[in-house]
Amino acid sequence: MANHVAPDAFFFDDDGETPNNPVLPLLLYRRAVHVAGAADPAVPFETAFAGNRWGRGWRNGIYDFLHFHTRAHEVLGIAAGRARVQFGGARGRALDVEAGDVVVLPAGVGHQRLAASRDLLVVGAYPDNGGLDQQQPGGIDHARAVAAVAAVPRPECDPLYGREGPLNEIWERVKAGC
Repeated sequence: MANHVAPDAFFFDDDGETPNNPVLPLLLYRRAVHVAGAADPAVPFETAFAGNRWGRGWRNGIYDFLHFHTRAHEVLGIAAGRARVQFGGARGRALDVEAGDVVVLPAGVGHQRLAASRDLLVVGAYPDNGGLDQQQPGGIDHARAVAAVAAVPRPECDPLYGREGPLNEIWERVKAGC
């Protein structure tokens, strides 16, 4: 189902509108899940995420407006198609994602779909130990958003690989200042 791949890590600074995350990087696992030939390519993502305590799952795309979450981290599994996504707010970075990729967004990291194939299908989920919200720049007091992001607990498990996955190692190392 999943290839054991090391994720790429991306940090985004607070730009005064989108808080991003001052401590935790966005993680991008390229070609992490086998989807070719699957009858329902969303199922491997749903199974992995739910089994690793990332629940409240959904199937859809990625919104075409800039938004972020202040009460939860989010995982996006690209089940079909491809997209160009702006991460990190208006001054962030555009990255291409495609079927089989997984993106873990720490709380506060802005994201917005810039372009997508017609067949784009995304599976999303949130750690079971967080809340849910959706904010946009200018829609919440920035200082309040920054404080809320800082209070979000670290997930118990990597959404793909569980307790021993790279997310836990990378996020713990970063938090410890190593």
